[in-house]
This record gives sequence, C-alpha cells and structure tokens, in this order.
Amino acid sequence: MIWNPERECAEREQMHALQSRQLSAMIQRMYDHVPFYREQLKERGIEPGDIRSVDQLKLLPFTTKTDLRENYPFGLFTVHQNEVVRIHASSGTTGKPTVVGYTQQDINIWAEVVARSLTMANIHCGDTIQIAYGYGPFTGGLGLHYGAEKVGATVIPISSGNTKKQLQFMTDFNATILACTPSYAAHLGESILKEGISPKDIKLRAGVFGAEPWSNEMRREIEKLLHIKAYDIYGLSEVIGPGVSMECECQCGNHVFEDHFIPEIIHPETLEVLPDGEMGELVFTTVSKEAMPLLRYRTRDLTRLHREKCDCGRTLVRMEKCLGRTDDMLIIRGVNVFPSQVESVLMEMSETSPHYQLIVRRENNLDTLEVLVEIDEKNWSDSIRELEGIRRRIDQNIKSLLGISAIIRLVEPNSIERSEGKAKRIIDHRNKGV
Repeated sequence: MIWNPERECAEREQMHALQSRQLSAMIQRMYDHVPFYREQLKERGIEPGDIRSVDQLKLLPFTTKTDLRENYPFGLFTVHQNEVVRIHASSGTTGKPTVVGYTQQDINIWAEVVARSLTMANIHCGDTIQIAYGYGPFTGGLGLHYGAEKVGATVIPISSGNTKKQLQFMTDFNATILACTPSYAAHLGESILKEGISPKDIKLRAGVFGAEPWSNEMRREIEKLLHIKAYDIYGLSEVIGPGVSMECECQCGNHVFEDHFIPEIIHPETLEVLPDGEMGELVFTTVSKEAMPLLRYRTRDLTRLHREKCDCGRTLVRMEKCLGRTDDMLIIRGVNVFPSQVESVLMEMSETSPHYQLIVRRENNLDTLEVLVEIDEKNWSDSIRELEGIRRRIDQNIKSLLGISAIIRLVEPNSIERSEGKAKRIIDHRNKGV
C-alpha cells in the first residue's frame, strides 16, 4: 500500500515542476518577511522573481545551525506569532537551542509525511504503536504520534525511559509496533531476555527507529532480539522532525518526501553540489513549510542520493543510510573514523553486545583511540585466554577496516551506561586536557 500515490509515484517531470513552483513562492515569502534571508539574497544580487526553477537552487545561500541560533528565537519565522500553533526546540546543550515553529498547515503536513512513512512499513489501522521517543520540545514523540493517528493506529504515548513500564505496556496492551532510537530498542530487547518474558507475550512485528546513526549490523541485532522487521526513519527538528524520509519494505534506502523537502548532496568543504551516487553532506530546502521554511539547510549528515525507481513503485529520490555526521567524525592520525564503522565490526561478532564507546585522547601530541566493548553475558568468561582471543579479533577487524590501531578494552555486561534517548558513543578528551 502507498499512502499518497499521486505524490510518491509522480513522474520526475511532474515533481520538478511542483518543486519549482514551491521554491519560487518560498523565496518570495522569505524575501518579504525574513530580514536574514533578504540580506543573504541581496548580497548575491538575487531578486525573488529571478528564481523560477529548482535547477537554480545551487545559486542560493546555505543556512546553518549557527544561523538559527543567531536569529533566536523567532527571527526566521515568516508568519506572525498568532499563526504559530506549536513550537519545538533542541536541547540547547551547547548554547542557545534551535527553535522551530509550526502553523496548523505545517502540523498537517507533518502528520501526512509520517503517515506516508508508517505506511511504507505496512503499519495501518489494525496496529498498536508504542512510541518510546521523548515527548516535549524534542520532535520525536509528537511527530510520530500525529502520523500514527492519521493512519488509524492505536497509539501508546509512553515517551522515553522507565524500561519496566515499557515492557509492561508492551505485553499488556499487545503493542505490534515499537518506535524509539535503535540503541534503546536494543536495550529493550536485552531487558526482555533479562526479565524472562516469554516471546509469546510479545506481539511486536515491526519497529520504526531513528534519531541516531545505526548500521545494518545493528539492524540485524535488533531484529534478532525483538523478532521484528526494523525500519529506518529519518528526520531532524530544523526541517520538520521525523518523517523527512523513510525506508520501504525493499529497504534499499530511505525515500525522501521531496514534494516537501528538496535534498542535495554537497562537498562539506568546497560546498560544491555533488552528482547522485557520491558521498557528501545532506542539504535540505523545505519548500512547503509556512512558519519557518529553511533554504539549503546543512544537516551535517553524510549520505548519497539515488533516483532510480524503487521496486516498491515509488519514484521518490532515495538517500542511503547515513554514515554519520561531519561533527561526529573523528580524525585519528589523519584517518576519518565514524562510530557506525566500529559498530559494523562489533555487530558481526557473536560475543559482543550492541553497546560500545569510543574514547579519544591526545598523548605526547599523538591521538589515541580506545574502544570500550561490552561482552555478551553468555560469553563473559573468567578465561583470560578466551577473552584475549575475542579482544585480538576485534583489534584485527577494526585495524583492517579503518587502517589504524585502536586500544580495545573488553568490559563486562551492562557496564556501559544505557541511554533512553540517543546513545552517547563518543567521549573526546582532546580539548579537555585529560
């Protein structure tokens, strides 16, 4: 089933024409109502009427998270405050939070793209979806909530945390779908085993996971733990929230809802637009948002785009699973390292759990990488020889993949702190004098 065949299966010419009309109207609205964008366009000698085609997108300025913070809180809004029906914001742990506003039409569009997303995973009115993303300023919980109701599913709005309550609701209310971060899904799967809950008491058949990079190896681990099919959903609050793109059952990339969010891939340093199939930084232009549209927003996520028609029948452009973020990338002795690369190595080994951390230090002007690896309970042994064998294989596999050596430290089960939201994979001490 396809939720909106007219848009999701549109011919490329139709989509191009729609995007061009939307982009032209958005540029005019930004020019009229947002001083920041008006100045940016004037600096480039661009008048709103100059932009007639989506092919001209590359002529327009980028927007960054710094721009959002410098225009805090409402400097990028294109509508009056009395038209804004909801505000979401980031945590703001590294400075001012990034604020996003929504008109009622924006909320309707959000529900629409999430409904499309859930339909891709064959989620429908007969399902009960347990939403274990956080509710509140974070967009995860409420974003999934309205889309789930739109498809007619029963919603359990449990939010994140309280694992015992999660398991109780999951079994008592016969939840068929789980929505949360992949790291928390893995934790729930382990907790089911630990609590001795019978598989027949768990009715889950699918999961919708996002908000952090995760590898296909992690996917297989979650599917094994929870006996489900795991789908990747992508979104970010600045663009709208979850529902920017989603995997279909073919799982050959996330379909981007490009009638609302136009994607580009750029070189993160030269800012040159890259052709389809090349790895680079993902950029979005939000052509249908009313309250706070964004022009060429740099997500910092690294991926590729593909435009071949999918076997599911959708013609929407597909983005590969994100390798990671440019601001999560570690440069160790000149080598680029992403947590997802280490994760892929660990998840291929039966002795390790899905929980790990990368610790970076600088010693004698040389960067060092330490990988904390949690051993699975059934493989935690007092035998030094067995543990050393596991450690040596991890060391060899990581060195083979990354081309650098790392300090591998095996730790006992449940010793790495569990997260009820996004997992903390990197601890970088280089700028802390540690």
